[in-house]
Amino acid sequence: MNQSRTFRLLVGAAALVIVVAGVKAAAGIVAPTMLALALTIVFHPIRVYLEGKAPTWVATTVVLAAAYLMIILFTLAMVVSLGQLAALVPTYAPQINDDLGDIGSWLQGRGVDSGQAETLVKALDPEKLVGVVSSLLSSIAGVLGDLFFVVMLLVFLAVDSAYVGRITEVTRAHRPQWVEAMSSFAHGTRSYLGVSAVFGLIVAVLDAALLWAMGVPGAFVWGVLAFVTNFIPNIGFIIGLIPPALVALLDSGPGLMVAVILVYCLLNLVIQSIIQPRYVGEAVGLSTSLTFLSLIFWTWVLGPLGALMAVPMSLLFKAILVEADPEAGWLDAIISGRPDDHPSETVP
Repeated sequence: MNQSRTFRLLVGAAALVIVVAGVKAAAGIVAPTMLALALTIVFHPIRVYLEGKAPTWVATTVVLAAAYLMIILFTLAMVVSLGQLAALVPTYAPQINDDLGDIGSWLQGRGVDSGQAETLVKALDPEKLVGVVSSLLSSIAGVLGDLFFVVMLLVFLAVDSAYVGRITEVTRAHRPQWVEAMSSFAHGTRSYLGVSAVFGLIVAVLDAALLWAMGVPGAFVWGVLAFVTNFIPNIGFIIGLIPPALVALLDSGPGLMVAVILVYCLLNLVIQSIIQPRYVGEAVGLSTSLTFLSLIFWTWVLGPLGALMAVPMSLLFKAILVEADPEAGWLDAIISGRPDDHPSETVP
């Protein structure tokens, strides 16, 4: 019996590796598909509210309009941000080169070999960091810019979502645990993305306003970056902080940089680490460690958009592999990091 169970585990692990490899190979399709699915899930309550009050085609049109409006606004914000970022970076290029030259001279004056000093200076090049931020925004905007695929897929998903209720009723009679697992995935995804969007918008507006008041160049760009990075678990705050802090340093010196860091720490940590988790609650059901690992893993598999879709992707795989399998229910306590949630469950 134990050998049979071990064999099944090995076969399952091998199958999972093959699936992940396939997802990585098809990242260009999977990432925007997950985005379209997530948008459909987020706006599905609108359809539920309109059911019985309006024709099906009206509910579908409203859901599509809401999803398209979000995509358009997000894409416009990305385009404007990339344009401002492209105009901002060359402004500081001479100062960056001078500062790096001073660092190289200082290192050589303390006995560091000129070749090693040059290598270290290149590694510290702030333009590379700004380039990473620009690449992140460009990649996300590129996915959103693939309008034909995303728009058409949203149409099909919005139309099909009209039958979700009836499909659920039929499926529940045969696979009730599968239905509960998918419902948990949808609820967790909606809670995570919805709350992240609301608080991300609050953080973005406050960050941009405060940066503008402090005279930091590119306040709108950094506000958009704060909104985007609010969807990135654990390290999103740090990614959103570093570029404006560096620009503040280059523009006005250490004093303004310290002020930016203090403002971000006070504002973002309070909102993202204290207030926001209270609203998300336990819907996500992922421990802090697994959330961070999922960020690394899905970024590797799907690219930059994987950082934004890390939690929904992990929730989907959790629903399929754990919640839908009666024998794997004991793993839920380990994944969520809350062993008290399943006090009566034992390892089968």
